[in-house]
Amino acid sequence: MTTRPLILNAVEMSTAGHLAFGLWRRHAPAARDYTDVDYWVELGRVLEDGGFDALFLADALGQLDTYERSADRALTDAVQTPLDDPLLVVSAIAAATSTLGIGVTVSTTYEQPYLLARKFTTLDHLTRGRIGWNIVTSQLDSAARNLGLERQLPHDRRYELAQEFLDVTYKLWEGSWDDGAVVKDRERGVYADPSKVHAIGHSGEYFSVPSAHLSEPSAQRTPVLFQAGSSPRGRAFAARNAEVVFVAGIEPVALRRNIEEIRRLAALEGRGPGAIRFIGLVTVIADATDEAARAKLRDYQRYRSVEGSIAHFSAITGIDWGQYDLDAPLEYIETESNRSILASLTKDVPGAAWTLRDVFASPDGVGGYGRPIVGSGATVAGRLEELADESGLDGFNIAGAVAIEDYRAFGEHVTPVLAERGRVSEKAPGRTLREALSGASSPLLPADHPAARYRGAFAGRPSAAPPLAAVAGTEG
Repeated sequence: MTTRPLILNAVEMSTAGHLAFGLWRRHAPAARDYTDVDYWVELGRVLEDGGFDALFLADALGQLDTYERSADRALTDAVQTPLDDPLLVVSAIAAATSTLGIGVTVSTTYEQPYLLARKFTTLDHLTRGRIGWNIVTSQLDSAARNLGLERQLPHDRRYELAQEFLDVTYKLWEGSWDDGAVVKDRERGVYADPSKVHAIGHSGEYFSVPSAHLSEPSAQRTPVLFQAGSSPRGRAFAARNAEVVFVAGIEPVALRRNIEEIRRLAALEGRGPGAIRFIGLVTVIADATDEAARAKLRDYQRYRSVEGSIAHFSAITGIDWGQYDLDAPLEYIETESNRSILASLTKDVPGAAWTLRDVFASPDGVGGYGRPIVGSGATVAGRLEELADESGLDGFNIAGAVAIEDYRAFGEHVTPVLAERGRVSEKAPGRTLREALSGASSPLLPADHPAARYRGAFAGRPSAAPPLAAVAGTEG
């Protein structure tokens, strides 16, 4: 196998309980938590010192109320509840770091592209080109109910809306402002040349955005595009748009199958063979020795909440798993919620017989999905390399069962071993996240990405669309 650096992201959420449910109880009473800005500053510094490429911030927009038709279990066990807005901590993390990328989850279903384009351009400015967007379409009915809908949009329709949403943002980021539009000519008193700022004139099924982008171009223009989704529609969406795909799956065979299919679809879109990087989710518990790491796991298991894990699984799949036996083999059930997680445990691995107990209550587990990688730096590094080679993954979203402790342990014990083996990329202040992850020499999206077609597409248009009154030929 070719030795190459692995993408190392930490995956977190602005909540007390992200994936290892129940372990919030293990924190010391005086420990800073997610509501304290110093927590995020410390986390950013620990990750940067530990050789991580990026912090991947997950998010959700509704209560987890599918399990037993109530949010009580989620509230009791802090199962991604309560939950703060991840966008608002990015600037603090960026100010405390110089090489760490930050990928933030935002849903296309409940945002407006004109506004979100400005938010990400602003963050790209403030991070000096270290921002990424994890594109999701949302999966909770509770979010839909609280954001003006009776129920969430059908699964595939959410992706149709998402594609138009991205097309609008591509036009704003890539085509609305020409290179050289910002001149800052003090002598002539011209900050931006109006002839190089263009209205995009978008009118589609879901969005109407007639005018120009509000913000001047940032280092990357378009943030690095992360995406997760392994349903047929999700794969097609990823193949067209994503630069980094978060692939669902526990078994290497399921991961490889998803990766190969997305690569095939990307080629049909005219994208090159290395256009997309693939990352998988692992929980890592590391220490100086295998025995010390196993002791840490046993300590963690005293706090885990199996019921909390099942409440989360219920919410994201749209199925109340509280009605099912812990030892009954899981079967694929199609819903309008997340389809890839359940598929990765069932139909994506023919012959698999995962049960709820296998996934969430195994003797060597700590909650969350699958079994953690537990051991010394050498043990963990070896297993990560093995998993990457078996599955075709380019790297990992590493979940710490106890943040910040587990990320610090990873940096102390695992990163040095990976670095010795050529598996950790060199970090250089001043490089954008796109350059760091892809190895490219440009901070911009490559020419084979569909967003690139909008560069120069609006030349000759004025900077603003005609006002409605002018179009209608009336006043007022």
